[in-house]
Amino acid sequence: MAEITLSGITKRFGPITALDDVSLTVPDGAFVVLLGPTGAGKTTLLRLVSGLDQPDAGRVQIGGQDVSTATPAQRNVAMVFQQYSLYPHLTVRQNLEFPLKSPLLRLPPEQIARKVGEVAEVLQITHKLDNKATALSGGEMQRVSIGRALVRNPAAYLMDEPLSSLDAKLRADLRIELKRIQHDMGATFLYVTHDQIEAMTMATHVGVLDHGRLVQFGPPRQIYEDPVSIHAASRLGQPRINILPATLFGPAPAGAAHIGLRPEQIRQGEGEDSFVRRVEHLGDQTRLHLSFHNHDLITVTDAHTGLKSGDIVRIRPEKPLYFDASGARIHQE
Repeated sequence: MAEITLSGITKRFGPITALDDVSLTVPDGAFVVLLGPTGAGKTTLLRLVSGLDQPDAGRVQIGGQDVSTATPAQRNVAMVFQQYSLYPHLTVRQNLEFPLKSPLLRLPPEQIARKVGEVAEVLQITHKLDNKATALSGGEMQRVSIGRALVRNPAAYLMDEPLSSLDAKLRADLRIELKRIQHDMGATFLYVTHDQIEAMTMATHVGVLDHGRLVQFGPPRQIYEDPVSIHAASRLGQPRINILPATLFGPAPAGAAHIGLRPEQIRQGEGEDSFVRRVEHLGDQTRLHLSFHNHDLITVTDAHTGLKSGDIVRIRPEKPLYFDASGARIHQE
């Protein structure tokens, strides 16, 4: 596996700047998630690392080698796309074998069979090896697509929202499997998603992108607890952080325009009265949709709460975050 370093990467498509002077390092053996909304530049960055596109400025290094002008094959990376990339006329076994039968590898048949068997077992598709790809469900096809990458031994794995088209249970299962596989292999993963749950549960590091700029990079817990901006704070956390006028609960630090409160930063049972607009029972927790001085906010409470719509609950902020008018974080003394 290998470290990936991006230095001053800029990419334009006509008048649109998709990436603007992006620099980051994906450590060897790390699971780095690029997080952001549609149009943030996530997939473009992945394509530049893979060699499918070339940057207008900056350089890409993999394993200490400058590969900015190298072809995808020369970069020795394996990529998994959002849509299934399978040969429909081949069986699952043949699809998995295909990357290993490259003339450049010259692997003996028994080694190919062993690798295919190991990956099929990990992805729970051993019983489908002799099925045609067209006979598989969507979840099974995506497992085979992931398997086509895993059978190789590349410098890094690049994944572009590989779980987004799967049902909720399969997504949850494969999140666990991919993280386990990455950990066991010591593999370098660069993974694109807009799903914050994937970022929080799988990533060792998260890169938050906003309109082509990297706004924050670090462990997911650090970004969650110490965001540099409203945009970074809003990328992680479910329910999302509440962004409200800075003085809604009283005096605010100089320059503050907004107060940010995650659900757990809203203390209940003390403070000022708020009105319960809606109660959302989710099994392991209950979300309260509150109205406070004509502003809506969401917090969480005990799963077995007796609160209902129309009730009054007293609230106050605890360790809030403050942001200026531009959305930048204001750190309190």
